[in-house]
Amino acid sequence: MFAMTIDQRASRRDGDRVPQLLDAFEARWPGVVAGSTARRAPGCVRGFERTVGDEVQALFEDAALVVELALWVLRHGGWSVGIGAGPVDEPLAPNARAGSGPAYVLARDAVKAAKSRQRVVPLSVRGAHHQAGLDTEAVLTLVAAIAVRRSAAGWEAVDALEAAGPDARQEDVAAAMGITQQAVSQRLRTALYDESRTAARAGAHLLVSAQG
Repeated sequence: MFAMTIDQRASRRDGDRVPQLLDAFEARWPGVVAGSTARRAPGCVRGFERTVGDEVQALFEDAALVVELALWVLRHGGWSVGIGAGPVDEPLAPNARAGSGPAYVLARDAVKAAKSRQRVVPLSVRGAHHQAGLDTEAVLTLVAAIAVRRSAAGWEAVDALEAAGPDARQEDVAAAMGITQQAVSQRLRTALYDESRTAARAGAHLLVSAQG
């Protein structure tokens, strides 16, 4: 299992942004928030809810979904992300806030580590398999660092391609954006789009291994 703890940064300056984060999660991934009227999202075991202060937590069994959520949060900034991979106590608690077990403890340690100002990316991963957790963190940190440095034009092409669906052609995306296919291709290459996707998938595989 994968416990995910997300804590707001600079909350005294920016105010409480937890409601906006939960709304954004529910809009993009219906069913990943506790109390959602939508059917629980596949791979989500216990939905996101506020734990203490400006912090939210959830429990997952799908590593790829955890990686997708983490990278989305890091892209938009303002949050520290901790991921714990390992077993949880059973029977499962009715919600993530009441959950217990190694995965939750590891997620708590991870989010504390993620808050370090020495980190380029406010992300940490801790696993029951310690080295696999560190390897996961290294890969996801690299992917997130690439995303942070991506230009607005690069993100425009990436977002347009992903919104068009897995079978979309660059020609169709170019037509929708009003630019040439060559321009789309150049933006995606500069954004390291294919490389980032491959690395993110590798991170998800490593995260599975980090469960121990």
